[in-house]
Amino acid sequence: MKLRTFFVAAAILATVVACGQKKEGSAETRALLPKSAEIDSVSYLIGVNFGSFIKNYNFGEDLNYGQIEKGIKAYLNAKGNPRDSSFAEQFKIDPNEMERLFNSFLAKRREYTTALNKEKEEAFLAANLKKNGVMSTESGLQYTIIEAGNDVKPGPQDTVYVNYKGTLPDGTVFDETPEGSKPIRMQLDRVIKGWTEGLQLIGEGGKIQLVIPSELAYGENGTRGIEPNTPLTFEVSLAEVKPFVEKEEEAK
Repeated sequence: MKLRTFFVAAAILATVVACGQKKEGSAETRALLPKSAEIDSVSYLIGVNFGSFIKNYNFGEDLNYGQIEKGIKAYLNAKGNPRDSSFAEQFKIDPNEMERLFNSFLAKRREYTTALNKEKEEAFLAANLKKNGVMSTESGLQYTIIEAGNDVKPGPQDTVYVNYKGTLPDGTVFDETPEGSKPIRMQLDRVIKGWTEGLQLIGEGGKIQLVIPSELAYGENGTRGIEPNTPLTFEVSLAEVKPFVEKEEEAK
């Protein structure tokens, strides 16, 4: 983890707090300092900065904010150059241990999230499979054919033109083609496994709902906006199929 941004924010915070301390210099000189409203705005945005740090790294909602405040004050009251080896001796916990402790903390949170999401996924898939019309393949892919389409079905390497909407288990839409837009092009050997398998079940003009287990989507790693072990639901309309054509061997 790169902590440079964290220390920069701490340094900025020290500057802002210093602005609230006793002002030195003549009245004319003090007039050059930021006014109260500007100090409030910058203070608020520093809070946003720390909030972004906490949220983006997924530190969770149960941090001890009393200890955070103590840590801030400890840094502000520390003496000397932060680059000196003796600087760290002023703190209850050595700041040089920050990266190790943060990574250990986040690894445990991730392990918990992964296990919890797996429990939720199993319950979600079991409940969905009981719904009317839902079928399941050997891989665990669950699907409902809304419209079968014609006899032109894609193969695993074909290019398809589709409109779709993807949702998380709680119904949140995480990806979709804009309403009324032209179908977008996708190559079935370059998408998640659930799509590659599921789109072969309908023909041109068809529509299908796919409930894709995480093993056929983004697995235990997840991806941006999708947590580990998250099943995905897609409603997909297949507009057109372009069969894969193997390129002829180039002449020597």
